[in-house]
Amino acid sequence: MPVFSANLFFHYKNKHSVAYYLNGVNQLSRTLKISQKLAKNPEIVTHFKNLSFIDDMKSIKFKTEFIAFEKNISDEILFFFCFFFAESIKILFNVEYLVFYSFLDAITKKRKSIEDLFLFIGKIDAAISTASLKSGNLKICIPTFNDINELKVNGIYHPLIDNCITNDTHLLNKSMLLTGSNMSGKTTFIRTVAINSILAQTLNLCFAQSYTAPFYKIHSSIRITDDLLENTSYYLQEVLTIKELIEASKATTPCLFVLDEIFKGTTNTIERVSGGKAILSYLNKKNHTVLVSTHDIELTELLVEDNYDLYHFSEEIEENNLFFDHKIKQGKLKTRNAIKILDLYKYPSEIIKEAKEIEANYFNRE
Repeated sequence: MPVFSANLFFHYKNKHSVAYYLNGVNQLSRTLKISQKLAKNPEIVTHFKNLSFIDDMKSIKFKTEFIAFEKNISDEILFFFCFFFAESIKILFNVEYLVFYSFLDAITKKRKSIEDLFLFIGKIDAAISTASLKSGNLKICIPTFNDINELKVNGIYHPLIDNCITNDTHLLNKSMLLTGSNMSGKTTFIRTVAINSILAQTLNLCFAQSYTAPFYKIHSSIRITDDLLENTSYYLQEVLTIKELIEASKATTPCLFVLDEIFKGTTNTIERVSGGKAILSYLNKKNHTVLVSTHDIELTELLVEDNYDLYHFSEEIEENNLFFDHKIKQGKLKTRNAIKILDLYKYPSEIIKEAKEIEANYFNRE
């Protein structure tokens, strides 16, 4: 009884540690079983030259199953009897305490094999997902890569948008300045190119009719937010993010820089345009490609001589309905529809009238 009492103390003192690791241990036990089944598949084995880590992990299989035993009992009545009997044996001989610390020592020594085990299953899981994607009804293509700083895509689209409008573009030693109104498709387009560039270099597929580009390192400044806890404003967060892009541009490896509304965190138009122009000119060097969307039409005049091709998205108002075709077009945006859209959505007539007068007087003065 003294021995049983002492073991009882150590057993339940150790229960907290066991409970902390229990979910992980149970998952490791299941992972071992799955890996052994996968290793019996002849088609899988041909793609992996060395599966010795599975045999190496067999030595801790019993320990993982022993510790995860309680987790795997689902029947309540069976659980009560099994638990009572198992607990008595474990307390009497201090089995759980000894096995648990032996297990911790074993997984420390088998760390490399455990990492290889999860990589093995992860690669198969990724391969199955990729194969499922390729066997679906989505239009995909096999990308081609070049070393001449040419980005050429045909029929490219965003995979998460139903009935997405496809677009084409071709940039040869050039970058893109993209203008257009809200909801016209600017941000979606530059995201589409970035996503397909990542997929091309990872899964060797693109959501397009054809895709050719260099191997890019991709950097973006699209979704910027302020941070109260870090005491950073929206503009400061923009500054910090774009600084990272500037540092990345010093590398010789081709980079794809994707920027949406550069420096929209500042209300000073002169500083926003001048600062944006200087930064975009700086990024567009060496063999890098920049895709930038903006509302600042002034940038079109400033960047056209700095190896930027001008593109735009536009909208039309037909029978009091706003219509977007979401097709990219060459050249800069020449129309202004912001006030028309206010009128379309029944803003008070005095607001529309004053806005038109200010617009007319301002541009006449210019």
